[in-house]
This record gives sequence, structure tokens and C-alpha cells, in this order.
Amino acid sequence: MKRNSVFVLAAVTVLLVWPSASHAQRGRGGAGGGAPATARTSAPADLTGYWVPVISEDWKFRMVTPPKGQVGNVPVSPEGRRVAEAWDPAKDEAAGEQCKAYGAAGVMRLPVRLHVTWENDNTLRIDTDGGTQSRRLGFGQTPPAAAGQPEWQGVSTAQWVAGARGGGAPSVAGITGPAAMPGGSLKVVTRQMRPGYLRKNGVPYGANAVMTEHFEIHDAPNGDKWLVITAIIEDPQYLNSPYVTSTNFKKQADATGWSLSPCSAR
Repeated sequence: MKRNSVFVLAAVTVLLVWPSASHAQRGRGGAGGGAPATARTSAPADLTGYWVPVISEDWKFRMVTPPKGQVGNVPVSPEGRRVAEAWDPAKDEAAGEQCKAYGAAGVMRLPVRLHVTWENDNTLRIDTDGGTQSRRLGFGQTPPAAAGQPEWQGVSTAQWVAGARGGGAPSVAGITGPAAMPGGSLKVVTRQMRPGYLRKNGVPYGANAVMTEHFEIHDAPNGDKWLVITAIIEDPQYLNSPYVTSTNFKKQADATGWSLSPCSAR
């Protein structure tokens, strides 16, 4: 009888201890005790590769440099309009400021190709052939601001957002936004940008501008893969209201057409 009581007590002890130990192990290393998930391993879709821009709207503002003073649909403030009307590319060149249109808030709207790679497990890197720029999207803790003058690409903090965004998401190649990246999308917030141009003809954004982007992958019925980037730029200095754009890129199988070129002020 004593032997049976001891056996039952031991079995109950095991049942009480086992869930706690199992839970602790899952907490340390994820399911099965593996390594903790990184931004790369938890990505809901693969954004890496070469992407070519498909420009079907705002062509006259994006494919060529518009005349001075043409702001189009950018909601510029009176101060923003004043700065745009004073644009002088020769002055930018003399000051070594040829890259003002290639900062984070402007470069994705230029006719540039993208090369997206993982620089490390928690940093997604976007290189552009036009202007030879590099954006680094850091997951986790916000990276510290660079010492000295702000960089053209600012400081970008990224996170995966669960579930596809509904409503307002653009459609491309016949696919609506909510059908894209059902596992989630990439949200990027960029601050601390060096003042630059939203368009090459001097439409400005200032040092306090903040850009929020949503990156979504769309799979077309014919097998093409599309990257749609919705950007919201807020700038209390030069904009009256948020400036919203949607920019489309199509994935390429290789680096065909990739051609590095320097910034141009004109």
C-alpha cells in the first residue's frame, strides 16, 4: 500500500513540474527550443531581389524633371511653395547637394531600380541604382542617430505587421491590396532625414519630416510578383497635410538593367 502511495505521489509531481519546464524552454528558444526568431526568419514574405519601377501615374513629375514651381498634387504650405519656386539646381551643385532628391522621402518615387537584401538577420537593406543610395531598415530597437549632420536616408525602424491591410490598399495587376501578403506587411517609419526634395524640381521636405511606409507583396495570376509601397509623409514645415503616394515595382529574375549612376540635381 505504501509503495502505491509513493508511486502516485511521484507521478503527480512529474505532471506538476513538466508543464512549467516545457513552458520555460519554449520561452527561451521558441517552439521546440530552437533559436529565437529574427526579422528574417519571421518575414511573412520574401522582399529580396531586384525590382524595376512601373510608373503609370505622375509620369511627368517622375520620369522627367518638372519645371520650377510645378508642385502638382503635393499639399505644400505657403513656405513650401516659396522654397519650390526658388529652386536653383546650379546652387545645389555648387554646394555639393546634388542628392537632395535622392533622400528617403524622394528616392522611391524616382525611376530607380531597387536591390533588396538582408544585411544581417535584423536589418533589411534597399540599394537604388539611381543616385547609388542605400537604405537600412532596422528591426527591434531604434538605431541611434548618426553623429553630425543627418544622412539622406535618415533613421528607419521596421516591423512586420500581422494580417493584410484592408481598405485603402492599392490594386495592381488586377489584385487588390487585402489579397496581398496574407501573413502580414512591412511597416517602416523613417525620421531624422537630412532636408531634401520630394520631387527633383525642388519641392521640399524638412528636418522634422516623418515618413511611414507599408511594403506589400502582390502575386499576379500570370506569376509576376509586385511590390507596392504606400508612403505617408508628414512635415509641419513644408506640408499642409500628409502627402500620400503609392509606388509600384515588378520583380526581375536577375540584375538585368541594373546600372549604378550618381545623383543628379537636374
